[in-house]
Amino acid sequence: MKDGHDDLVRDYGTVLRECAILIVISGILFGFLLNITVSPPENLSTVNMVALLVAMFSITVATSFFAMPVIYHHLQYPYTDIEKFKMRSHRFIIFGLVPTGVTLYLGLAIALSSLLGEFAFVPATFPFIIVYALFRMRK
Repeated sequence: MKDGHDDLVRDYGTVLRECAILIVISGILFGFLLNITVSPPENLSTVNMVALLVAMFSITVATSFFAMPVIYHHLQYPYTDIEKFKMRSHRFIIFGLVPTGVTLYLGLAIALSSLLGEFAFVPATFPFIIVYALFRMRK
């Protein structure tokens, strides 16, 4: 029985550590975006201000999704169905990656707009296209 308990604790710990890392990263992004939102540069266009607000909402949703496995763990603890916990945690993390990608895209577009103007939303897609292509090539 001791080995089963050790595996259970290890699996919980792994999922919760992954979530902790994602929460920290999304929290840092949230902090940067909040700082820009509260003290926007004078030359920030209306399009970029809207993109900034969408990015704020997006990273808030992402951070909430990344925190859900921790919340779920505390609401359901103790239980022994680790597979159910891992599956739900996996879904929360996957759902959180989408708004995180939106936030990264909008942040890059806002940063590039100081050089390229409104055209910046097009080249901001390039890193995501490259990552997607490399992801597809891994098989």
